Amino acid sequence: MARIKTALAGFARRDDGTIALEAMIVIPVMFWAFLSVFSVFHSFRTYSINQKAAFTIGDAISRETAPLDDQYLNGAYSLFNYLSGATGDTALRVTSLVWNATENRFYRDWSKSRGPRVELSDDDVREWSTLLPVMPHNERVMLVETWADYDPPFKTGIEEQEIRNFVFTRPRFAPRVCWNQCN
Repeated sequence: MARIKTALAGFARRDDGTIALEAMIVIPVMFWAFLSVFSVFHSFRTYSINQKAAFTIGDAISRETAPLDDQYLNGAYSLFNYLSGATGDTALRVTSLVWNATENRFYRDWSKSRGPRVELSDDDVREWSTLLPVMPHNERVMLVETWADYDPPFKTGIEEQEIRNFVFTRPRFAPRVCWNQCN
Protein backbone atom coordinates (compact mmCIF):
# COMPACT_ATOMS: atom_id res chain seq x y z
CA MET A 1 0.00 0.00 0.00
CA ALA A 2 2.88 2.34 0.74
CA ARG A 3 4.24 1.73 -2.76
CA ILE A 4 0.94 2.80 -4.32
CA LYS A 5 0.84 5.98 -2.22
CA THR A 6 4.40 6.81 -3.24
CA ALA A 7 3.63 6.18 -6.92
CA LEU A 8 0.51 8.37 -6.79
CA ALA A 9 2.35 11.16 -5.00
CA GLY A 10 5.07 11.08 -7.67
CA PHE A 11 2.45 11.13 -10.44
CA ALA A 12 0.73 14.16 -8.91
CA ARG A 13 3.99 16.15 -8.88
CA ARG A 14 4.84 15.47 -12.54
CA ASP A 15 3.95 18.07 -15.18
CA ASP A 16 5.26 16.55 -18.41
CA GLY A 17 1.76 15.86 -19.91
CA THR A 18 0.09 19.21 -19.32
CA ILE A 19 0.33 20.48 -22.91
CA ALA A 20 -1.49 17.45 -24.27
CA LEU A 21 -4.17 17.82 -21.62
CA GLU A 22 -4.60 21.56 -22.31
CA ALA A 23 -4.81 20.82 -26.04
CA MET A 24 -7.56 18.28 -25.44
CA ILE A 25 -9.55 20.96 -23.63
CA VAL A 26 -8.83 23.95 -25.89
CA ILE A 27 -8.95 22.43 -29.41
CA PRO A 28 -12.67 21.51 -29.31
CA VAL A 29 -13.52 25.00 -28.02
CA MET A 30 -11.41 26.61 -30.76
CA PHE A 31 -12.99 24.37 -33.39
CA TRP A 32 -16.51 25.29 -32.18
CA ALA A 33 -15.56 29.00 -32.19
CA PHE A 34 -14.25 28.72 -35.76
CA LEU A 35 -17.45 27.02 -36.94
CA SER A 36 -19.56 29.62 -35.13
CA VAL A 37 -17.73 32.53 -36.76
CA PHE A 38 -18.04 30.81 -40.14
CA SER A 39 -21.80 30.31 -39.60
CA VAL A 40 -22.31 33.96 -38.62
CA PHE A 41 -20.35 35.14 -41.67
CA HIS A 42 -22.32 32.77 -43.90
CA SER A 43 -25.67 34.01 -42.57
CA PHE A 44 -24.77 37.67 -43.20
CA ARG A 45 -23.43 36.79 -46.66
CA THR A 46 -26.64 34.90 -47.52
CA TYR A 47 -28.80 37.78 -46.26
CA SER A 48 -26.77 40.24 -48.37
CA ILE A 49 -27.06 38.10 -51.51
CA ASN A 50 -30.84 37.78 -51.04
CA GLN A 51 -31.16 41.52 -50.53
CA LYS A 52 -29.16 42.29 -53.67
CA ALA A 53 -31.28 39.83 -55.66
CA ALA A 54 -34.46 41.56 -54.43
CA PHE A 55 -33.06 44.98 -55.36
CA THR A 56 -32.15 43.65 -58.81
CA ILE A 57 -35.70 42.39 -59.40
CA GLY A 58 -37.16 45.67 -58.12
CA ASP A 59 -34.89 47.75 -60.34
CA ALA A 60 -35.69 45.67 -63.42
CA ILE A 61 -39.43 45.96 -62.81
CA SER A 62 -39.22 49.72 -62.19
CA ARG A 63 -37.67 50.21 -65.65
CA GLU A 64 -40.47 48.47 -67.53
CA THR A 65 -42.70 50.52 -69.78
CA ALA A 66 -44.73 47.62 -71.19
CA PRO A 67 -47.28 45.83 -69.00
CA LEU A 68 -46.02 42.86 -67.04
CA ASP A 69 -47.53 39.39 -67.40
CA ASP A 70 -47.27 35.91 -65.92
CA GLN A 71 -44.29 35.02 -68.10
CA TYR A 72 -42.36 38.08 -66.88
CA LEU A 73 -43.13 37.32 -63.25
CA ASN A 74 -42.14 33.66 -63.69
CA GLY A 75 -38.85 34.85 -65.16
CA ALA A 76 -38.32 37.28 -62.27
CA TYR A 77 -38.98 34.46 -59.80
CA SER A 78 -36.49 32.20 -61.60
CA LEU A 79 -33.98 35.05 -61.63
CA PHE A 80 -34.39 35.57 -57.89
CA ASN A 81 -33.84 31.86 -57.23
CA TYR A 82 -30.73 31.90 -59.43
CA LEU A 83 -29.24 35.08 -57.98
CA SER A 84 -29.93 34.14 -54.38
CA GLY A 85 -28.69 30.58 -54.80
CA ALA A 86 -31.50 29.49 -52.51
CA THR A 87 -31.80 25.78 -51.84
CA GLY A 88 -34.98 25.87 -49.73
CA ASP A 89 -38.42 27.34 -50.27
CA THR A 90 -38.58 30.83 -51.80
CA ALA A 91 -41.35 33.28 -52.63
CA LEU A 92 -41.68 36.52 -54.59
CA ARG A 93 -44.50 39.06 -54.41
CA VAL A 94 -44.68 42.15 -56.62
CA THR A 95 -47.22 44.84 -55.82
CA SER A 96 -48.03 48.19 -57.41
CA LEU A 97 -49.17 50.73 -54.82
CA VAL A 98 -50.60 54.22 -55.16
CA TRP A 99 -50.63 56.87 -52.42
CA ASN A 100 -53.84 58.78 -51.81
CA ALA A 101 -52.87 61.90 -49.85
CA THR A 102 -56.45 63.04 -49.26
CA GLU A 103 -57.29 59.77 -47.46
CA ASN A 104 -53.75 59.42 -46.10
CA ARG A 105 -53.41 55.78 -47.17
CA PHE A 106 -52.08 53.41 -49.81
CA TYR A 107 -54.16 51.53 -52.36
CA ARG A 108 -53.11 48.51 -54.34
CA ASP A 109 -53.18 48.73 -58.13
CA TRP A 110 -52.30 45.06 -58.49
CA SER A 111 -50.40 42.36 -56.63
CA LYS A 112 -48.99 39.07 -57.94
CA SER A 113 -46.97 36.40 -56.21
CA ARG A 114 -44.97 33.27 -56.89
CA GLY A 115 -44.31 30.68 -54.25
CA PRO A 116 -46.32 30.10 -51.06
CA ARG A 117 -47.36 33.74 -50.45
CA VAL A 118 -50.76 35.31 -51.10
CA GLU A 119 -51.31 38.49 -53.04
CA LEU A 120 -51.88 41.71 -51.10
CA SER A 121 -55.26 43.42 -50.85
CA ASP A 122 -56.19 47.05 -50.23
CA ASP A 123 -56.81 46.22 -46.57
CA ASP A 124 -53.33 44.71 -46.25
CA VAL A 125 -51.61 47.92 -47.37
CA ARG A 126 -53.97 50.41 -45.69
CA GLU A 127 -51.63 51.24 -42.78
CA TRP A 128 -48.28 50.97 -44.57
CA SER A 129 -47.49 54.69 -44.46
CA THR A 130 -44.82 53.93 -41.84
CA LEU A 131 -43.19 51.26 -44.03
CA LEU A 132 -43.06 53.19 -47.30
CA PRO A 133 -41.64 56.61 -48.17
CA VAL A 134 -43.49 59.89 -48.10
CA MET A 135 -44.94 60.47 -51.57
CA PRO A 136 -47.03 63.08 -53.39
CA HIS A 137 -50.70 62.45 -54.12
CA ASN A 138 -51.37 59.71 -56.74
CA GLU A 139 -47.69 58.74 -56.90
CA ARG A 140 -46.99 55.05 -57.45
CA VAL A 141 -44.34 52.76 -56.04
CA MET A 142 -43.40 49.18 -56.92
CA LEU A 143 -43.00 46.88 -53.94
CA VAL A 144 -40.96 43.69 -54.27
CA GLU A 145 -41.00 41.26 -51.37
CA THR A 146 -38.88 38.13 -51.28
CA TRP A 147 -38.62 35.23 -48.86
CA ALA A 148 -36.01 32.50 -48.72
CA ASP A 149 -35.37 29.78 -46.16
CA TYR A 150 -31.93 29.84 -44.56
CA ASP A 151 -30.35 26.71 -43.15
CA PRO A 152 -27.00 27.38 -41.43
CA PRO A 153 -24.07 25.20 -42.52
CA PHE A 154 -23.31 24.11 -38.94
CA LYS A 155 -25.49 23.80 -35.85
CA THR A 156 -23.60 26.19 -33.57
CA GLY A 157 -26.42 28.32 -32.21
CA ILE A 158 -27.79 30.01 -35.35
CA GLU A 159 -31.19 28.53 -36.04
CA GLU A 160 -32.96 27.93 -39.34
CA GLN A 161 -34.76 31.11 -40.33
CA GLU A 162 -36.54 32.90 -43.11
CA ILE A 163 -34.83 35.78 -44.89
CA ARG A 164 -37.37 38.43 -45.90
CA ASN A 165 -36.72 41.48 -48.04
CA PHE A 166 -39.02 44.46 -48.52
CA VAL A 167 -37.85 46.61 -51.44
CA PHE A 168 -39.73 49.55 -52.94
CA THR A 169 -38.82 51.40 -56.11
CA ARG A 170 -40.48 54.24 -57.98
CA PRO A 171 -41.27 53.53 -61.66
CA ARG A 172 -38.51 55.18 -63.69
CA PHE A 173 -39.56 55.61 -67.32
CA ALA A 174 -43.36 55.53 -67.05
CA PRO A 175 -45.82 56.92 -64.51
CA ARG A 176 -46.74 53.35 -63.51
CA VAL A 177 -46.02 49.70 -64.17
CA CYS A 178 -49.14 47.88 -65.34
CA TRP A 179 -50.27 44.26 -65.21
CA ASN A 180 -51.36 42.70 -68.56
CA GLN A 181 -52.69 46.03 -69.89
CA CYS A 182 -52.79 49.67 -68.89
CA ASN A 183 -56.26 51.19 -68.57
